[in-house]
Amino acid sequence: MDAMEFFQSSAGEWRSQRTTHHLAFRQAEIGDSNIQVTALAAGDERVAEICQIHSVDPSRAAGGAFVTWHGSMSWDKEDENHKGSTVFAIVPDPENPRQGLMLRERGYAETAPVAGRFEMDEDDALLLITEYETMSSIERFWFANPNVRMRTSTVKRFGGPSTATFCTEVRIAPEGDAAPEAAGDKATGSEFYSALGW
Repeated sequence: MDAMEFFQSSAGEWRSQRTTHHLAFRQAEIGDSNIQVTALAAGDERVAEICQIHSVDPSRAAGGAFVTWHGSMSWDKEDENHKGSTVFAIVPDPENPRQGLMLRERGYAETAPVAGRFEMDEDDALLLITEYETMSSIERFWFANPNVRMRTSTVKRFGGPSTATFCTEVRIAPEGDAAPEAAGDKATGSEFYSALGW
């Protein structure tokens, strides 16, 4: 599996449950979100645009993804929500398509455009390493089965606190299908764990 095949396998609507450990405070925070992943072909204009932002020849891109999310965390204030979208472009190394550049419209830890390095490990998990101006992050994504995806991330702030996050994501609708929440029926905790087989 290469990175583009990983994104194609990730297409659809996902329900994510997340635990974030704030290491400096020795406290954990839980949250949940809905994530929509749309795989983008190499010729998609959104892939070309993100390549141009990063001064990369669009012809080098293997494709990408458009991701939207809407979630909440337990420490949120009343008017706070976690909602947004980003475009990814995958630019494999010529000598090894299982590693290369991952160009993003906005990063995991900062909202500015950012370029990270990706690689597929021996278990076909996707590793993404990103250096920002004030912090660095390492993310790992893998499939427990075709409809259950796991994700870990660590964010290290230079001279500041660090966080570690673990997410379990269950596909609630394939790409192009209406998810239960879209019809006004938010996925329940029991449905989430049922999808895991628990």
